[in-house]
Amino acid sequence: MNNRFMKRKIVLLSLICALSAGSMTVFAGTPDPTVSNSSAKASAQQIKAAPSKPALFTPDQLPKLLLQEKYERIYTQLSTALRKQISLSEFKKVGIPFHKGAGSYKLVSKLPVNDLKRYAWVSRKGDKGVEAIFDSKHIIQSILFKPLQQYPQTDALRTKTKFQLPFHGNWFAFWGGTNALVNYHYEHETQRYAYDIIIEKNGNSYKGDVSKNESYYAFGQPIIAAAGGEVVAVVNDIADNVPVGKTNSAQPAGNHVIIDHGNGEFSYYAHLQQGSALVQVGDIVKAGDELGKCGNSGNSTEAHLHFQVSDGADLFTSKSIRVQWKDADDYVQGTTIKAP
Repeated sequence: MNNRFMKRKIVLLSLICALSAGSMTVFAGTPDPTVSNSSAKASAQQIKAAPSKPALFTPDQLPKLLLQEKYERIYTQLSTALRKQISLSEFKKVGIPFHKGAGSYKLVSKLPVNDLKRYAWVSRKGDKGVEAIFDSKHIIQSILFKPLQQYPQTDALRTKTKFQLPFHGNWFAFWGGTNALVNYHYEHETQRYAYDIIIEKNGNSYKGDVSKNESYYAFGQPIIAAAGGEVVAVVNDIADNVPVGKTNSAQPAGNHVIIDHGNGEFSYYAHLQQGSALVQVGDIVKAGDELGKCGNSGNSTEAHLHFQVSDGADLFTSKSIRVQWKDADDYVQGTTIKAP
């Protein structure tokens, strides 16, 4: 339920190459006194004729270079910090067998991360993923090769209830989709089809003091019922976290509301602002009724809404169900979501 890359610790449960940026340094040796003048001139001509360093490749070229096993070229574009962590031979040892048989890669997400951009690609079969974070000069700050688990049977099942969006205005899907590269919830059956949604303007989710909840565009925004039903759980007294500080892992959902839609489907609205809930257990609500306000409580690093639908009211034992939305097939990471 944490959501910002640069503000949260990402636990990578798979094969990872963490590699980072700077210019390649060429060391020149001292002249050999036994070399004749003519040999020196020949050497100088060879140096002048030597090919120049290849131009930096663009992020969209990375998957093809991996499949072509152009690891030397990729390695020169890794940041200095990354090259200190892994040698070229180690990079090849990890990468070559991983990408064998991938066939091709499709871009599934391009996400701004402060002054960086994070790209994610998935193989044709959907069983392998590549994630890379580039800076503005196309230097690779991190790279991840990740085996992807697929759950086609549950992916194909949707809720019987058709849900509208649980907010007004334009929001942004920070986590959402059906693989673990675009939705870190996906590996966990209880949260597989959950979304973490923020408000973003000009590539940022806040303006002003990063340590104040009020600086975040989503904080205090109304959260509304995505479908009608009976309120079966309300938590309203958990303090909001200080952004970019400690999270409340003991109460991961924070302040939240759960609605029973009467057909074995329960919608969850988590991380609400302390004291903002407008409903009580037993209330009957209709789609569009305000439930509370977006907050930063629970296991959350900044103001955002965690929304999911499950087959029970217990977050830790119920199974997540893929949402059938009224106006869209899905909201994948990087999607700007426009609500009435």
